[in-house]
Amino acid sequence: MDDVSAGTRFSAVNVDLGDKRAVVTGGASGIGRACAERLARAGARVTVVDLDGAAAGRVAGEFGGEAIEADLSDYGVLDGLEVEADIVVNNAGLQHVAPVEEFPPEKFTTILRVMLEAPFRIVRAALPGMYEKEWGRVINISSVHGLRASPYKSAYVSAKHGLEGFSKVLAREGGPKGVTSNCICPAYVRTPLVEKQISDQAKTHGISEDRVIEEIMLTEPAIKRLIEPEEVAEVAAFLCAPEASFINGASLTMDGGWTAR
Repeated sequence: MDDVSAGTRFSAVNVDLGDKRAVVTGGASGIGRACAERLARAGARVTVVDLDGAAAGRVAGEFGGEAIEADLSDYGVLDGLEVEADIVVNNAGLQHVAPVEEFPPEKFTTILRVMLEAPFRIVRAALPGMYEKEWGRVINISSVHGLRASPYKSAYVSAKHGLEGFSKVLAREGGPKGVTSNCICPAYVRTPLVEKQISDQAKTHGISEDRVIEEIMLTEPAIKRLIEPEEVAEVAAFLCAPEASFINGASLTMDGGWTAR
């Protein structure tokens, strides 16, 4: 897959989700959109949850799914969500790049709410239905930053490390009841979030955007390219396949060798 190009569609995993319902947060773009589309192609009835309701509606409309506009940093909105799902893909996220002493506390709180508390509350609501059916898949889109740290990303790294811990606790609780919980940990993926990071990092480090990609984003992976969202989505689909039923509590790296050091 070293020569994967943007927009490539993968269907390496043969999985039938025709009787399953899936919820994908942050599903209007990037990894979330790719996951929503891939699960829909496998037959799942997919609900796309996103802050951008119009974009969520357009994506869901492409495969006959449903769309929910939701601010996942708002507890009232979260508690009002009716989550009936066999598969939950916790993908929604945001980023802010700044030194700890300059990091806005309110931004730190928002990032943890969206990327850690929202997954907890959404999964908490979905679990009774999963337990009743004795089948469920919780797929947490973590990051290499759930396993490693980088400067200037205190909130993002904290949230992803917390998501890793939550996923493992859920794996221990849910495994005996037919529910698996795993993290996918990619390095930099070609998404709008990463494109914004490139710009933010350029400002923070005082270098060009090209140098950010070459000197910051691609220094650690042995494979020198960005990951395509469809590659992450294919791993998510695999985690829903019968062949993956014993994968539980794992952190599946897609980091080009970053964490192999």
